[in-house]
Order: sequence, then structure tokens, then C-alpha cells
Amino acid sequence: MRAAVVREFNQDLSIETLPDPSCPDNGVVLEVEACGVCRSDYHGWTGAHPKVQNGSILGHEYCGTVVAAGPLARHKIGDRLIAPFILGCGRCDACETGVSNTCAHQIVPGFGTPGAYAEFVAVPFDHNLVHLPDTLSPALAAGLGCRVTTAWHALTDRADVKAGEWVAVHGTGGIGLSVLLLAKMLGARVVVVDIVEEKLSHAKQHGADATVNAAEVDAAAAIREITGGGAQVSIEALGVEATTNASVECLATLGRHVQVGMPSGDGRMEVNMRAIYAKQLAFFGTRGMPSWKYPRLLGMIERGEVDIRPMVAREVRLSQTSAELRAMHGPTPPGTAVIMDFQS
Repeated sequence: MRAAVVREFNQDLSIETLPDPSCPDNGVVLEVEACGVCRSDYHGWTGAHPKVQNGSILGHEYCGTVVAAGPLARHKIGDRLIAPFILGCGRCDACETGVSNTCAHQIVPGFGTPGAYAEFVAVPFDHNLVHLPDTLSPALAAGLGCRVTTAWHALTDRADVKAGEWVAVHGTGGIGLSVLLLAKMLGARVVVVDIVEEKLSHAKQHGADATVNAAEVDAAAAIREITGGGAQVSIEALGVEATTNASVECLATLGRHVQVGMPSGDGRMEVNMRAIYAKQLAFFGTRGMPSWKYPRLLGMIERGEVDIRPMVAREVRLSQTSAELRAMHGPTPPGTAVIMDFQS
């Protein structure tokens, strides 16, 4: 199979021909139809994730068709499936109580096992996989494995957003755009923060009630002014210290901060604990979404209750993936990239 392989950090991925993956007994092999290029992949590509090493194949936002199924698999050859990026074992207390995204035995393709920057990917624990609706394109489905589902879980499970509340979104990459689109569907008012004017204009076009350019003003102060005292919910979608503190400081009393952005390196940062203490804030972490929550979200997308098409801006070839990762060194244009051609 053709695959894009990490050989040196911060250098072009090596496009190689490798043996096709073996099928796990408790899972399937998918022929990959689409795979998103995510900022989490960028952290791995730069060497900031401990499970990404020489020889790793990135890619955790994927969908595809089953070409091989193990004897214990639930799915069969020919099934078209979406994969959440966290594959829970299905047997531990976390999985049995509905929080498989916290499974201690989880597998995450691209981080410790080969991912989907390749023609084929082996997927164990295939009970996590969900059928791909015919009405959903592979490019859009790829984002459901990480960005859209993570945003949905952050808004509904962690923050419990209510109609009429103000939601602040710090960063308008795939997560940020997903939060914007989903929060508007939930009836919230949304203020979007970024440092790229083009991305802020893009957010306005897709429903943002207000935007803030953090390169020009104090973002937290601007949000407090726009919202008349602070947002009820703030989503941090980058994983950096400056935006985490802006997210905490922009909140109203009793507000809820949700940390979606994955911190790089050792993950340590200085956070304004006085703001958390004085305003009695809730500080939530979130990562992924249990697969049992997919049907409700997929149903809303199929019925047209939310349009996630603005999330995907570019369909790229496997050989163009390195350029997408390198662009994440600095400000990026609106929307995200999805690998659709694995032959070139």
C-alpha cells in the first residue's frame, strides 16, 4: 500500500510502498476513502507527541470500506464505516458505562499504531465503528472522527450549552469551526477569536454573532464587552497558554471553560487560577466522543439541521499532506484539508 511515513520530525513525510496491514481478530481493515489532516497530527509531526516516532503513520480522522474482517469482528466486507479516533476496548468499566473515550485500554490510530495516511488501515475493536450514511460525503465524514464529534461532546456533554447563552471560541481551525456551527444549531450566540482576519470573516459568513482579532485587542476584555459581562461558555481549540488564559478570563461568573485543544510537549502551562477562583468557574477537559453518541449527531446532519460543509476547504493528495502540516507552523487559511487521493 501507499503510505505517508514520518522519518524525520518537521520534514516532508516519506511516501512509501509498504505491506498491507494484517487484519486484527477483533476488527477490520478499511480501504481509506478520506482522512483529515488535523492539528493533533501536526503535534506528532513536529515531535511533540511521545507516541509518534520514526516510522509512524499519522492519520486519525478517517472513513472507508471494509476489505477484511477478523473472526470476532462485528462488521463485514463491503461495509462503509466512520471511525472515532478513540477506539475503546468495549469491556472495561469506562466502556460499559458509556464513556469509552476514557477507556484505559484505548487504541488511537496514528498515535502508537499505524494511522490512515495510507491506502489501508487496520482498526481493532470495530464495535466503535459506525455506518457511513449514503448522504454524507467521505470528505465530510472524515472530520466526524475527531473535530465535529469532539466539538459536539464538548458543547453537549461537558459544557451543557443552553439556547441563548454566549459561547466564545478561541481558534477557528476544524474544532473552532465545528463549535461555531454546532453551537448556533443549539441556539447559542457565538463570538469567535482568531488572529487571521480572513478566518474571522469566514466565521461571520457562517453565523458568528461577533468576532475578535486577538492580534489587535485584548481578546478576553473584548469578549466581556461584547457579551455584557462575559461568556457563559468558552471553548479553547488550540492548546496554547495564551488562548487558554483568554478563555478563562473572558468568562462570566459561574462560567464553563472547556479545554479541547491538545497541549503540546509536556502539556504544562501557567493558568490564571485567580480568575477561576474569583469567578467560581468550572474547568473541563474533553477528548473525543463515545461512539454511541454518533447516531444522534449523524441524524441531525442527515436531516439538514446543521450544515458542516464549511469545515472542509481543501481536498488534497497524499503527497500534499506535508505542505498542510508545514502550514500549521503559522496562521492558516479558513477550513481544513482532507486527503482524498492516496495514489499520488
